[in-house]
Amino acid sequence: MRNLLLFFLCPCMIGVAFHLWLFKFSGLFCWFSLWSQRSYDIVVGVLSARHNHELRNVIRNTWLQHLNQHSTLSQRVLVKFIIGSNGCDIPVEDREDPYSCRLLNITNPTLKQEIESFTIPETDAVLTEHHVVNVNFRILYPVVITRLGVFQHNNIAGFQRNITVKLFQAEHEEAIFSARFTPASCGVQVNGIWYKPVEQFILPEGFEGTIVWESHDQDGLISENVHYVTINDGGGIFRLTIVKEGLLSYEFIQGVEGIAGGFTYTIHEGEALQNILGTRPERIQTHLSALEKEDALLQEESTTFQDIIFVQVVDTYRNVPSKLLHFYQWTVEYASFAFLLKTDDDCFVDIENIFNMIDFKNLQKENTWWGNFRLNWAVDRTGKWQELEYLSPAYPAFACGSGYVISQDIVQWLASNSQRLKTYQGEDVSMGIWMSAIGPSRYQDNNWLCEKKCQTGMLSSPQYTPQELTELWQQKDECGNPCACEDR
Repeated sequence: MRNLLLFFLCPCMIGVAFHLWLFKFSGLFCWFSLWSQRSYDIVVGVLSARHNHELRNVIRNTWLQHLNQHSTLSQRVLVKFIIGSNGCDIPVEDREDPYSCRLLNITNPTLKQEIESFTIPETDAVLTEHHVVNVNFRILYPVVITRLGVFQHNNIAGFQRNITVKLFQAEHEEAIFSARFTPASCGVQVNGIWYKPVEQFILPEGFEGTIVWESHDQDGLISENVHYVTINDGGGIFRLTIVKEGLLSYEFIQGVEGIAGGFTYTIHEGEALQNILGTRPERIQTHLSALEKEDALLQEESTTFQDIIFVQVVDTYRNVPSKLLHFYQWTVEYASFAFLLKTDDDCFVDIENIFNMIDFKNLQKENTWWGNFRLNWAVDRTGKWQELEYLSPAYPAFACGSGYVISQDIVQWLASNSQRLKTYQGEDVSMGIWMSAIGPSRYQDNNWLCEKKCQTGMLSSPQYTPQELTELWQQKDECGNPCACEDR
């Protein structure tokens, strides 16, 4: 009987040994982690930038240390910092903007001369029924626009039209400057375009604007599709913002997208640009070396404190929504919990007060979203919070990013659908858009502060320096009130 039992067990043992060798024991450790999965009342996710070592250490030395010193609390909470595993390999000075990781791709800039913005074969511009035509653009390095211009029909001698050309800053209804073309005042013709000078302004890096051509005659404008013109961008100084499916033009602009003329411009401080481009290789090499050191420091920090989750994204502002979705996936795989608290590394958080309020409010463990909600918040089309892919002029309700709590089932839904959920310009508004699909029960609470201020009973407050966070916690620890000890 013993020999027969061994006969059946040996293949099983061999199979187990083979799988252990194949997975190098990693699978076994994974199984053990699942078997020993601890249960928490709250999982706290702290969104943190790679370089914010000091802010993370302040958190570890304040409210996180307080948690760890109280065994009853520490057993109820799991705190993790959420950091992108990769840093952007482009220095900030060489990016299109500081919020993403796109190279400012300017090469061989045209210096010390006036540049015509568009070149179009004379036979291609045709008379259309459109009385208003516009084109959107973005400035990637400062320029000065010197003249505005309109197309003129080849078969007509002189200029026989009445057309106004205006330049707008995006989302502004008043034109920065304009030019009026009439038979009596038509300007100068150059390469098939009539130009008139305008008051010269420096359009700064990041400027987003629109040029609008409007016909005041019975006939429409002579125009061309933006895809069929040659753009003379001075080596990458500006870029047309082409409207395509899913992207919006600026709401107040009338008419159709197209080119009905052009403009001339000069590059502002061209010599400074040449110096920037000439020193780029050395700057990139220095930046890459700094990234290697940052990686080593992060690995050392992670090994020391065991409280960092690295998610597979490039750590930039535009990728914060993706960081959040990756963290949701991690939590449902590796932790059991009732609620999840999301906050940022520059926020003061009163975790004990949060626990007390969960009990006081008797928050339900299903379909719950507790925060301070912004309602009818207008969608920005320019700047840091630029959003061109969300079609509504206002966002759905979303909670302030300094802190909010959601129940486990919502986290599960977000994690399960993370591959399908579109990310928008910020994690707070993205969360509001995602939540509009499931309609959670919202618990409004003004103690989740949206702006930097101190308020008795606050649950969180954002935008503090490490020194300020330390001072707030010291006052809370000594006096029970983070805002002022003298009130005691």
